Amino acid sequence: MPDLAALAGRGAAHAFAGLTRLTGRKPLHPRGVLFDAVLDRSGPARPLGVPWLDAVATDDVLVRLSRGAGLPARLPDLLGFALRLPEGGPDGEPVDLLLSGSGRGPLTRRLPALHRQATSTYGSLMSYRSAAGPVALAAFPTGRTVPADRARLVAEGAGLVFTLAAARGRGAWCPFARVELRAAAEPPDPDVHFDAMRYPPPGLVADGAMARFRRPAYAASRAVHDRAAGAPATGADAG
Repeated sequence: MPDLAALAGRGAAHAFAGLTRLTGRKPLHPRGVLFDAVLDRSGPARPLGVPWLDAVATDDVLVRLSRGAGLPARLPDLLGFALRLPEGGPDGEPVDLLLSGSGRGPLTRRLPALHRQATSTYGSLMSYRSAAGPVALAAFPTGRTVPADRARLVAEGAGLVFTLAAARGRGAWCPFARVELRAAAEPPDPDVHFDAMRYPPPGLVADGAMARFRRPAYAASRAVHDRAAGAPATGADAG
C-alpha cells in the first residue's frame, strides 16, 4: 500500500517550494526571534535509556521562538520553539530540536495547538525512535508570560526559562534539562536554519507518519532557499 504520509509530504513539498520562490522566505515559521541561551542538562530523576537525555552537561545554545504561519500578533498561531546545540553531535554536527505548540496529555502531546503566548507548551509532534522505545520531547514554560509578537519578544524575552522533558510512549513527562534565554540576536532574526530530521539528539531517530510527511516537504523548501542564497542544498528546515 502507498505511504500516505510520504505522499502528502511530497505534495506539500511542491506547495512549499512554490511559496518560497514567490515570497523569498520560508513558508513555515517565517518570522521569529533568535536568542543566545544556556542549556543545563541535569538528567531525569530516572534514566530514560537515551544517553543524551540522561547526560549531565551545561552548554551555550541558540533558541528561536517563532510564529508558524506568520499571522498577526493578535491572532493565535502554531508557535515554534527551535533549539540548536552547536557541535553537539558525535561528529561535531549540531543537535537540533524543533518543537511546535501542542498539548501536554498522552494524546494531545501529538496534536498541534494554537497559542498567542510564546510562553506556552511546545511538543515534538512527531515520534522519535530509540533503543528505549518511542520518545516524545517537550518544552514547558516556567515563570512569567510573554506574547509571541516579535517586538515583545525582543524587549522581554531575555530571562525566560523553559523546562525540557521527555516521555517514553504514553508515559509521564520526565524533566531532564532547563533552558534560559539570554540576549536576543541583532538583527533579531538572522538567517539560521534548523534541521530536526538530520540533526536529532544522539540516540534518537525521527520516525512515524509526521516524520515521513515532514522530510520531503521541508527538504524542498530548504533546497529552494539554498539555491536562492547560492548555497548547496543541505536538507530540511522547520525552525
